[in-house]
Amino acid sequence: MRIGELSRSTGVDIETIRFYEKSGLLPPPARSENGYRDYAHAHLERLAFIRHCRALDMSLADVALLLDSLGTRDPEALVQVDVLVASQLGKVRARLKSMQALEAQLVALQKRCDADHDHHACGILEELVSAAHGEACACHPGATAASPGARPASADHADAAPRSR
Repeated sequence: MRIGELSRSTGVDIETIRFYEKSGLLPPPARSENGYRDYAHAHLERLAFIRHCRALDMSLADVALLLDSLGTRDPEALVQVDVLVASQLGKVRARLKSMQALEAQLVALQKRCDADHDHHACGILEELVSAAHGEACACHPGATAASPGARPASADHADAAPRSR
C-alpha cells in the first residue's frame, strides 16, 4: 500500500509517517519500480501500535523502548516495560492532581463574578489584577507581595497549568 492509504488506515498524517521512518520507529518500506513507498501489513500494525502508545501520551523514546521489547522474553526488558508504564501512570496522576488544583482555582475565581456588571466592576478582572501585582487573590489566597513587580512563587498561575512534554 502507498503512504496515503497507510495514513488513511491509521489516522496518522503522512508527514508523521515519514518522520517515524526517519527516526527509526517505522522501518523503511520497500520501493516499487516507480520509486513509491510500498508499505506492508506489518507497517500498518506497527504504526497502529505507535499511534496507540502516543494516544497514551508516551514519548517517542518510550515508544522506541516498547517497540524494541516486542516479542522478547528477556525478563530485564519486560521489567523495563512495567517500569515505563508505572512511570507514565505517575505522570498522568500528577497531571490530574494539577488539573484538579487548576479547576479549584478557576471555580474560586468564577465565584468573584456577581454578574451585575452595570453596577459593579468585574470581580474576576480585579482578582487577576491583584494576582498580577503579587497580591493574594481568590485563586491564590496565600500569595503575598514580595517586592514591587515581583510575583511570589505561590502566585504563579502558570504553575497550575499542565506542562507539555
